Amino acid sequence: MLRIDIFTRKSLGILSIVLLSFVWSARSEAHVLLETPQAVQGTAYKAVFRVPHGCHGLPTTALKIDIPDGIAGAKPMPKPGWTLSLTKGQKGANSVTWSGGSLPDDEYDEFVVMTHVSVTLAPGATVYFPAVQTCGDETESWTEILQPGQAMGDLKHPAASLHILAAAGMPPSIITAGSLTIATPWLRATPNGAKVAGGYLSITNKGSESDRLISATLPVAPKGAIHEMSMDNGMMRMNELPDGLEIKPGETVILKPGSYHIMFEDLSEPLKQGDMVEGTLTFAKAGKVNVTFKVGGIGEQAPPQGDAGGMDHMHMH
Repeated sequence: MLRIDIFTRKSLGILSIVLLSFVWSARSEAHVLLETPQAVQGTAYKAVFRVPHGCHGLPTTALKIDIPDGIAGAKPMPKPGWTLSLTKGQKGANSVTWSGGSLPDDEYDEFVVMTHVSVTLAPGATVYFPAVQTCGDETESWTEILQPGQAMGDLKHPAASLHILAAAGMPPSIITAGSLTIATPWLRATPNGAKVAGGYLSITNKGSESDRLISATLPVAPKGAIHEMSMDNGMMRMNELPDGLEIKPGETVILKPGSYHIMFEDLSEPLKQGDMVEGTLTFAKAGKVNVTFKVGGIGEQAPPQGDAGGMDHMHMH
């Protein structure tokens, strides 16, 4: 009996340590997370944010979610007993806040926002939804973003992350050059006699050092400079970037109409919608990179059919 008692006490002690370790681990890893941490470019995405606990034993009384660039048309789901508020920008909601409710520390709930993933987000990219959880007078800020060289375990308060996947059945035209990932290169078609054309794409830097997009060329355009369009006193202005466009570590830079773009000059022939045009990009560190541009329509605002085909124009009802 004595041997059995000693064995039982030892077993219970070990079991208690294991259970305590499990509870501590689960508690320490319990963040505001997305139920589905991946989404396909150019599609609707239901962002379900899980809130598994309060703040140091206190009930959750508010939750604010910031909407990242490239995630459009955010429509939050109301929750009974909670007040819903939004801050809006030019492309829809910049943040969503539920407040005035009470979610006990030992209970679990979900907060939902219906969104649309832009085709301008490169497959393989990651976007982040910083969240601030309020519990009365206390807050937990789940806002840390993973930086190059870091592991998720290095972050104490990570922001919810969403990994972007390529649209099914639609070639994403992804090129890897060193630490850079280049996706969705496209051009606008040009009318007869036009001497300039706009080029667009997205670039993700997965390395630890910055790089710069310096220039570009096409067989029908010997010069392609990097330009930026911006508003100045209500007027749209376009400026050339003589030093090129910097792509910082961990950053995705999107070249699109009305923003950064490649201005191809001295066209020798028009660009026709539906054509595929070989081109070369020149980076400060990655060097020359060959890409294939697909030609969209004149005045097109999103990549043409075949690269998630203008799904940015899709509306959610």
